[in-house]
Amino acid sequence: MTLAELAPAFSHYICQHLKLSDKQATSRSSQFLDSCRKFNKHEISEDQLIEETVRNGFNNVIDAFHIVNQGEVGFRFFTDDRKNGGGITLTDELLQLRTDFQGLSLVQEVEARWNLVETAWLLNIGRNLIIVEADNDEGVLFITTQRRINITSSRDALNGYQKGRCFYCFDEISVASNSNQLADVDHFFPWVLKRDGIMLDAES
Repeated sequence: MTLAELAPAFSHYICQHLKLSDKQATSRSSQFLDSCRKFNKHEISEDQLIEETVRNGFNNVIDAFHIVNQGEVGFRFFTDDRKNGGGITLTDELLQLRTDFQGLSLVQEVEARWNLVETAWLLNIGRNLIIVEADNDEGVLFITTQRRINITSSRDALNGYQKGRCFYCFDEISVASNSNQLADVDHFFPWVLKRDGIMLDAES
């Protein structure tokens, strides 16, 4: 598939999501995203949007697509053929997604994952708070994290789940920065329970 063939669908979904959440990248600026915003405001035509998408829309996407936790996954959904004057070549692994049972809900899963990352950006939650890993032998996903990291950025999101009360002593807690009852956040995984995917969040 050439970049010109990919551009209409790619830019369409980016434009739709920009209407829901204006932050669609971790970079401070993006010429491509600015063009999508202009299209949403009817300041440029669809042809101009497609041209900009082909020129700048895939600059980081294709290179980063198969990278998870700073490493490349063990299989590829496409190969990069841009240096040969093409776009990408789809692999059997991608086509298999449409034939597996789970592939029936692929669109919904992609949309849900997209919404999750938008929410994390909106709440300013650090991207390194949670790592999802796969155990191929057991056929399960589990969550891990570094042994000790600062997750204060997640305080606002966690507080509602605990109904404004400390997990341990049940005292009232606040997320207001100037409050005497401001919550301190501790986040840990018992290492021995790593494979069970158990997560404990505590505010005190």
